Amino acid sequence: MIPARYQASRFPGKLMKDLSGKPVILRTYEAALQTELFDEVYVVTDSDIIYNTIDEAGGKVMKSQKEHECGSDRLAEASENIHADIIVNVQGDEPFIDTESLKRLIDVFHKDDNQSIDVASPMVKITNEEDIQNPNNVKVITNLQNDALYFSRSPIPFRRNKRTEVTHFKHVGVYAFRKKALLDFYNGPITPLESSEKIEAIRYLEMGKTIKMVEIDNPVIGIDTEEDLIKAIEQFNDLQ
Repeated sequence: MIPARYQASRFPGKLMKDLSGKPVILRTYEAALQTELFDEVYVVTDSDIIYNTIDEAGGKVMKSQKEHECGSDRLAEASENIHADIIVNVQGDEPFIDTESLKRLIDVFHKDDNQSIDVASPMVKITNEEDIQNPNNVKVITNLQNDALYFSRSPIPFRRNKRTEVTHFKHVGVYAFRKKALLDFYNGPITPLESSEKIEAIRYLEMGKTIKMVEIDNPVIGIDTEEDLIKAIEQFNDLQ
């Protein structure tokens, strides 16, 4: 499922911007189909413009019936009446989908014989101090089994012991959910730490859900600014 909100604070209407002949959201939808990883691919949107664009292209699209604070809520509402075991959230502004990374997330559930994992999500190593300190980069710490312990906009872990080697990981905002975990999130209230940090993944932890983190090498770059769009056009044209 691809949550697709028309308004964006940093780059309004970015999903409908032209990317080498087609809107960004349509490029993303087509890229998700081309991975051949999913039984069904849907765009879930609050926008008539986006709805009509996907529908006219012959794609599958749903219209949100409620206002939502986050992508998980939007997908949960859409998935209530869909028969599915695992639901994957693909960002609408990421037309260059990393198929291998998505496959790793899905494989987490294939190997989870006891069905003890509720959510899977990627993380990537960061070493640049500016990236580590940047509050726009959500950091994650895990246990030795790569289950998430906490997410924060602050640099975690804190290196009090300077002789200890520390690896910092940035959370990449892509998720694969068991449907029940997604609906539990949707039906639960905003939790205290989630509200403080403004990070929706924390709600799953506060509810006692298990999030398996999957290390990846090359996080997909989203289109958040006009400069990102220019780079995306250049990258798309290079691939043709």
